[in-house]
Amino acid sequence: MALIKNNMLFTSLLILVALFGVAVGGTIHKVGDSNGWTKMGDYDAWASSRTFQVGDSLLFTYNNNFHDVTEVTYNDFEMCESSKPLMKYTSGSDSISLTKPGLKQFICGVPGHCKSGQKLQIHVLPTSLGPVTAPVPRPVRSPSSSSSPSPANAPQYQHQMAPSPLQSGASKSASWIGFSLLALILAF
Repeated sequence: MALIKNNMLFTSLLILVALFGVAVGGTIHKVGDSNGWTKMGDYDAWASSRTFQVGDSLLFTYNNNFHDVTEVTYNDFEMCESSKPLMKYTSGSDSISLTKPGLKQFICGVPGHCKSGQKLQIHVLPTSLGPVTAPVPRPVRSPSSSSSPSPANAPQYQHQMAPSPLQSGASKSASWIGFSLLALILAF
C-alpha cells in the first residue's frame, strides 16, 4: 500500500513539475545560434534580432578548452576586463536564467577574445503583463448644453469594461498550479 501511495506521489509531482514548467517557462536563446559562443560571432547583431524577458534563458555552447563565459559589469564589459567576474561559467554548455530586468553583459575571459568580438550585451525586459486596455474616454457633451441638462441633451458617457485580472493566461496557469498543489496536499 505504501508503495502505491509513493508511486502516486511521485507521479503527481512529475505532473505538477511539468505543468509548472509550461506555465513559467520562457524562451531558450542559444547564443550565436548554430555557431555557438566563438570568436567568430557577431553578437550585437544576434542580440538585436531577439527580445529577452525575465523567465527566458541563455544557452552558451562552446569548446571549454578554448573559451569560457564570464558575466561582468558594464564597465568591465566596455574594457574587456575579466578579472572581477560577477559569475564565471566553464562547462561548455551553460544555461543562464534571466531572473530580473536590466542590462546583462557577458564576455569570453580568455585573453584577446573579448577584444576580437566575443562579447554579448542584452537588455532583459520584465515579463509581459498581458493585454492592457485603453483608458475610458471622458464624457461627450454637445457645445449647446445648458447648465442643467435635460434628458435629451444629458452628457453621453461611453463605458468600457476592463478585463478581469483572472482572464490572463498567467493568472489561469498560476491558479491551476495552486489548485494542483492543494489537490496534491489533500490527497496525502
